[in-house]
Amino acid sequence: MLRKSSLSAALVAALATLLVAATFALARPALSAPVPVRIMPLGDSITAGTGCWRAMLWHQLQLAGYTNIDFVGGVSDGGGCNPGYSYDFDHEGHGGYSATGIADNNQLPPWLTAARPDIVLVHLGTNDMWGHYIPTATKLTAFTKLVGQMRANNPNVKILVSQIIPMTAAACSTCPADIVEFNSALPAWAAGLTTAQSPITLVDQWTGFDAAVDTGDGVHPNNTGYQKMANRFYPALARVLGGTTPSPTASASPSPSRSASPSPSASPKPSASPTSGGAACTATYQVSSQWGGNFQGEVTVRNSGAATLSAWTAVFTYANGQQVTQSWNAAITQSGATVTARNVSYNGTLAAGASTSFGFLASWNNTANETPTVRCTAS
Repeated sequence: MLRKSSLSAALVAALATLLVAATFALARPALSAPVPVRIMPLGDSITAGTGCWRAMLWHQLQLAGYTNIDFVGGVSDGGGCNPGYSYDFDHEGHGGYSATGIADNNQLPPWLTAARPDIVLVHLGTNDMWGHYIPTATKLTAFTKLVGQMRANNPNVKILVSQIIPMTAAACSTCPADIVEFNSALPAWAAGLTTAQSPITLVDQWTGFDAAVDTGDGVHPNNTGYQKMANRFYPALARVLGGTTPSPTASASPSPSRSASPSPSASPKPSASPTSGGAACTATYQVSSQWGGNFQGEVTVRNSGAATLSAWTAVFTYANGQQVTQSWNAAITQSGATVTARNVSYNGTLAAGASTSFGFLASWNNTANETPTVRCTAS
């Protein structure tokens, strides 16, 4: 039987032990959650625009348990895909941009600095195909420069590069053959540039994609086409997220079809933004590239209001006799020097803050190509 003094001493010792344990428990730092993997979708209007392969891919990843991810980029579609489920809006898709233009103008480094991606998903090069102006070797040189810039930003970056979806001969008579040549050159290019630290995975977006069936305009995918793109990206990305990287092999198989538009590059020039019926939009104009007596232009339309707009019109007037000869992502008419561009069925609805773009080819006098002011009206 313990004496009262002995019992008191035992209680004091026990309480002291508990106090020390509690102190250590409180002092130990809380375990932090793993940092999300940052994934940048990089491309042209097939990635921007309606770009719903991104939403579909995000959804597939979430359902499969890849929830600790973050799509990153300086552009947001504002939820414009409207797939019926939540997804990450962020991306680095720029309508009308080309790989050669992005590389020549060093546009990628600031995008990378802002986004800090761990993985880059690339569907780029469609706009480089237009008009048979750019040799395949030049396109591959541009891709090599872009990969170098990605690795300068993050030496451990994982890169998934697409063999791009096809284009129809009706849209561009020379483009189908150019795409086959480009896609066929990518496996050797990737094999020569991949490293253990920063592997390059090829994603075959060509095989099984029929532009006559899987696009809404012979250029941009419809829901079926976007789903096919997501289905091709998913297994390759899942393997990278799971810690394994497929070997850089894929195949290009000819078949007629079509994809995005011409080739861009320059920085945008701001324009006007009237309002109509409570809706508001702004538009920016830029010359993406020019050669001889021709050039390629792009206009980006953004919903600058708080409400969703259902239609938009962009109007600008040339001062140097420029004439639009071909366009995409908008219904364009020209009367004299004035060009009027109206949305098409798939890009008229823009949520607040969302944007879309359209492009065109035009002729000029090869001595002056002044940038016009664009007036945007919305409803």
